[in-house]
Amino acid sequence: MLADDHLGRHRETLDDLESYHQAFEAIDADPNQFLAIAEDDGEIVGTLQLTFIPGLSRQGATRALVEGVRVRADRRGGGLGAQLMRWAVDEARERGCALIQLTTDVSRVDAHRFYHRLGFEQSHLGFKLLL
Repeated sequence: MLADDHLGRHRETLDDLESYHQAFEAIDADPNQFLAIAEDDGEIVGTLQLTFIPGLSRQGATRALVEGVRVRADRRGGGLGAQLMRWAVDEARERGCALIQLTTDVSRVDAHRFYHRLGFEQSHLGFKLLL
């Protein structure tokens, strides 16, 4: 699912899965990381990563960061993504987070509409530096 869109095709590869296995092990070992999957009849049909970030700002608030939201192509448009995101919001509340945030590539116009429909507000300008 990571490679199943116009951006992922260029930055993901199935040639060597070792880096993905190492990343999974690191996520699994960290109590501030949660890799959620949505299953249907034993098949993975969606996923997201939820990271809990303790911080000093906002009076020492913990925030939740959503990354890697993916829904299998044949399941898009059926509400599964909204279910995953509602789960993430509920989980963030349960963990005492003051806010939940995410970034999405500027070219993902459909995703922007999706997050707006869920109540997310576009409040910041993001920057990245590839290393």
